[in-house]
Amino acid sequence: MTEPTPLTGGCLCGAVRYRIDGEPGPIVLCHCSLCRKAQGGAFAVNAPVRAADFHLLAGAEVLTAYASSPGKWRSFCARCGSPIHSRRDDRPEVLRLRIGTLDTPIAGRPAAHIHVASKAGWWTIDDDLPQHAGVEPGRA
Repeated sequence: MTEPTPLTGGCLCGAVRYRIDGEPGPIVLCHCSLCRKAQGGAFAVNAPVRAADFHLLAGAEVLTAYASSPGKWRSFCARCGSPIHSRRDDRPEVLRLRIGTLDTPIAGRPAAHIHVASKAGWWTIDDDLPQHAGVEPGRA
């Protein structure tokens, strides 16, 4: 059995570069108001990755974290503003990667919409993906 090819990605200006040695978990489209504000769009496209699999290759000096709510940190490039991942103090082993920052193609597709109870009123969800008022079932 061969090892999976590492995934690579980074920010818009190229200052932050990373590698992920494992596969991301299920991709979800998060419609919560905090993700909308942090992304500047109708939703954020996130997938969990093991923190141990995430390797920062460049940009430690510009990767900045903001506490958007108690115990939740959103990391972004201080130079260009690109969001990279978020993490929670109570789950340090998991990062929620912003999938749009990947350079490597992946086979995964979105699995669900989450936090649809607080989605933007101007956005219509018109696909057949499962919709959850809060987080998807089974997420700790």
